[in-house]
Amino acid sequence: MDWSAFSLSIQLALSTLLVLLPVGLWVGRWLARTAFKGRTWIEAAILLPLVLPPTVMGYYLLVAVGGGSPVGQWLQNTWGISLTFNFAGLLLASVLFNIPFMLQPIQRAFESIPHNLNEAAQVSGLSTWAIFTKVELPLAWPGILSAMVLTFVHTLGEFGVVLMIGGSIPGETRTLAISIYDSVQSFDLNAANTMSLALLMFSLVAVATSLLLSGRKRRKP
Repeated sequence: MDWSAFSLSIQLALSTLLVLLPVGLWVGRWLARTAFKGRTWIEAAILLPLVLPPTVMGYYLLVAVGGGSPVGQWLQNTWGISLTFNFAGLLLASVLFNIPFMLQPIQRAFESIPHNLNEAAQVSGLSTWAIFTKVELPLAWPGILSAMVLTFVHTLGEFGVVLMIGGSIPGETRTLAISIYDSVQSFDLNAANTMSLALLMFSLVAVATSLLLSGRKRRKP
């Protein structure tokens, strides 16, 4: 087992989750409650990573923020920041590629909340924040939990876009999925099998736990 790669994958998944969760709550609720012209195009852009090959997104990220791009040069010269072949680049790629996995379940969860509940809460004198925290969040919790688990597990297994933007630098950008690939390339099938099985079991337990918790939440009166 490549524990360094496993630790980096967990760190990347948690960081992606922390970045995307507040964005997902705000944007998902906004899309669920707002009707406007051009909404179809915004939703299409959100869903694009689901159908776009990871290597294509990784390539365009390299073009956009790489050292030879205007953005990359500005970041390097002004702030001393590089977004390629380091953890910051991995996080950027992971956040962008996981947008639909976070936003879609949250949006559908908020869409399932009847509008009359919000209206009743407003009539009762609850503030917008109180309605969000005391009415909407508890009802949308199963969808939010599913979004968190999907994002976390998908980050653990992501390969293409992470490899394109970060490469395979031990201890810095080599995630578990990349370590599995490297092990296969070097014919170390025992190591590849061990890491693949660990990733499989970890993902299975995470998804099963999500289903159990969300099911328990739905059964509560």
